[in-house]
Amino acid sequence: MENVAVMGASSNPERYSFKAVKLLEEYGHKVFPVHPSKHPIDGTTCYGCLEEIGEKIDTITLYLGPRNSTPLIDEIISTRPGRIIMNPGAENDELKQRCEQAGIEVQEACTLVLLKTNQF
Repeated sequence: MENVAVMGASSNPERYSFKAVKLLEEYGHKVFPVHPSKHPIDGTTCYGCLEEIGEKIDTITLYLGPRNSTPLIDEIISTRPGRIIMNPGAENDELKQRCEQAGIEVQEACTLVLLKTNQF
């Protein structure tokens, strides 16, 4: 089991970030949805930012485009996750470079596919 932060989590069941929260829970991970609105995700507490979580995060799975994730680079790096998964559409070259410099593994992949193919 990992502690996984889902950045850009949505309370809309049609969004991939919502589906990721549910599938991560189904696979036994402790999930921390992150979105400034703090709307609960199907009953799961949502945090406004990574700093509010207060637990070690093993993986951050990113559902934010570069315009929204670039201002969060320092916050992401200070969290010191073991890895970041940039889901399709969330690729960010600056974030990737800064994370790699900080020794944080970066994957450009789909969290849902990684889970369903036992590669998470």
